[in-house]
Amino acid sequence: MAAPGNVALDPLDVEEYVEEQPKQDQDGWENIKFSQIPCRVLRGNQDAVSSCHFCFDDTRILSSSYDATVKLWDVSTGHLVHLFEGEHTAPISECNISIDKKRMITSSYDKTVKYWDMETGQVLWTIHFKSLVISCNISMDGKYVVSGLDLENAICITDAENASEIAFVKDHHMNTVRRCCFDPDNQRVASVSSDRSIKLWDLIARSTTVAINQAHANVISDCCFTLNGRQLCTASWDKTLKIWDIKTGRFRSQGPVVLDKGHSGSASCCAFSDDGALLISGGYDKNVIFWNLEAASNKVIIKGHKDWVMDVAISRDKKWIVSCSKDGTLRLWNIENCERIPAIQENKRLRESPIIKCEQCDKPFLLLNWDDANLITQCVFCRMASPLRNIFPSPPAY
Repeated sequence: MAAPGNVALDPLDVEEYVEEQPKQDQDGWENIKFSQIPCRVLRGNQDAVSSCHFCFDDTRILSSSYDATVKLWDVSTGHLVHLFEGEHTAPISECNISIDKKRMITSSYDKTVKYWDMETGQVLWTIHFKSLVISCNISMDGKYVVSGLDLENAICITDAENASEIAFVKDHHMNTVRRCCFDPDNQRVASVSSDRSIKLWDLIARSTTVAINQAHANVISDCCFTLNGRQLCTASWDKTLKIWDIKTGRFRSQGPVVLDKGHSGSASCCAFSDDGALLISGGYDKNVIFWNLEAASNKVIIKGHKDWVMDVAISRDKKWIVSCSKDGTLRLWNIENCERIPAIQENKRLRESPIIKCEQCDKPFLLLNWDDANLITQCVFCRMASPLRNIFPSPPAY
């Protein structure tokens, strides 16, 4: 059955027009007629899925939900491996797993942070706060836990071994802390806020070493580091993502790299690949975008979720993306062969075309493959205004 009406089909559009519940093949992959990116949908949550991560060498996915549960999924089958429940009494805002895979941290709107043993599923300790806990993270060395708080606009750093408080930075921001995370060196905590600012708090100096006020034009919803710790990406409700050179401080003189014209709504989440070559983002427009920061293909927009995307992650081998949504599902995308999609190849071809400067208006313009650089020296607007525009060659017939 064709799509309803005369709607033009995006080759990357994974919306299912055939029936309400997409059919699945024997391996659990959705039979999505118009998609060229394979997708498996992980169902089972009773409410929005708030965070997701690859773990156990990319063989598992860990997710948390507003239904107060944490689930561990098998990547190869899409089946539920383990259910963590019965501890939180309100939506879980975020979950994270330690690099040694032995411990898990969860934060919740029940005003608690819990530290779990992954093998037994038991809670080792619980911290109670005065306000909702919006975010949590474990340092790469597994020694510390950081929590981001709502009403107190604070970050709290805790010793993971004994739950003792290392630092409580009250009013660290002027509004709710939306996301907080450790840098890969385990020395600084990055936090972003509804106050539109970015702050880096140093564990050794016990002070804020970097503060970027008005970093975005709206609420900053997420932040993440590259594995080498040099760059920090921030996602914002202003529909943009920005990449800041944190280690060298180059952003002070040159500003951040701005990624826009991707999401049509607020950008809600972001994640780097291990090598920093890919950046994944999700938004309120229900889309997942992966940005190729090195190649000319630039970005690929993936559609499929029925509500806004709350978190994204990418596997170490860059073959898989997982996204979770307010629609109660996770989607596992196989992007291994995405460069073969005709639309992406065409986009790459166009971006690889040379850009030259118009000799008349001095503005840059794209020189298409069929253009002769020896003849085309003016942009299309100047050529159209010229009475001699008919001397320019036409594109070859196909």
